[in-house]
Amino acid sequence: MDQQQLRQRLQGCYVTIPTLFEDDDLAVNLPGIGRHVEFLLAGGLQEGTGIILSGGGAGDFSTMTIAERLEVARTVVEAAAGRIPVTVGAQTTSTAELVELARAAQAMGADYIQVSPPFYFSHTEDDFFEYIQAASQAAPEIGLIVYNTYWTSMGVSHGMVERLIELPNMAGLKWSSPGNDFFGFERVVEEFAGQVAIIDNQLKFVTSHMLGARSIELHICNHWPEWGVGLWGLLEAGSYSEAHHGLMEVVAPYYRLWAEMEKFTSGDGYLDKLCMELVGLDSSRCRPPTRDVRERFRETTRQMLIDCGTPNVADRV
Repeated sequence: MDQQQLRQRLQGCYVTIPTLFEDDDLAVNLPGIGRHVEFLLAGGLQEGTGIILSGGGAGDFSTMTIAERLEVARTVVEAAAGRIPVTVGAQTTSTAELVELARAAQAMGADYIQVSPPFYFSHTEDDFFEYIQAASQAAPEIGLIVYNTYWTSMGVSHGMVERLIELPNMAGLKWSSPGNDFFGFERVVEEFAGQVAIIDNQLKFVTSHMLGARSIELHICNHWPEWGVGLWGLLEAGSYSEAHHGLMEVVAPYYRLWAEMEKFTSGDGYLDKLCMELVGLDSSRCRPPTRDVRERFRETTRQMLIDCGTPNVADRV
């Protein structure tokens, strides 16, 4: 698949699915993950309205072995069966592991890998470019999505974006920028949207879509995919006022509750999983060191879902 096709398929709601675990020993629950993919597809997510990310931050990648991450990815690819593009999370501190993940993702038929700057050490831009280049050369048929995780690692600069888009399989840029970078988010979207698929990771969905972004990071889809597909439809139709009101009514309460949960524990995916449980889906806790939020926040989350109009939750306890 050529670079233009890779970029064109990155369109719609970018959905980071949680990794589900068994209750007793926290082993990976592969059948539950497969059922969740089917739930998303039944809710209207497909090529053109969505992309699924396996093993991202909300997918507990940091608590899993490489073998587990690849098992989960293979389960997602097989369940998707070509009906929706699949991204494999490939964040790591090791170039050797990145190459292993990239080659395996390509071999199993995934469409993209998501890569961030390596964390822990303060790497230079040249370190990062060679790291990404190694993945590009190891798996030339898979699309690269670069994720600007400036809060855990070096940030991806404007100049680095200019270098990255020259890689032959560079497909997407999952983008947000620090709050003190005045118009930094908008500048990158406007300047590069014609050259790479921009995934809005900053909740500025109306602004970014107007400037040419082609995808939005949307956790809500994990428990209410129909709502996410509807929001994407509003953006595509240019119904920006209605889309913005939807964000304030459904997405803003979700993130306010997430901010409260961050005072109790750290990690990602725990609110997704609790919302999934409350609408009757397969779910689980996150692996430690993230603590189990379910008992402490169940009733607050249930009320938030009801207030937002989420279906299938009112009678659940």
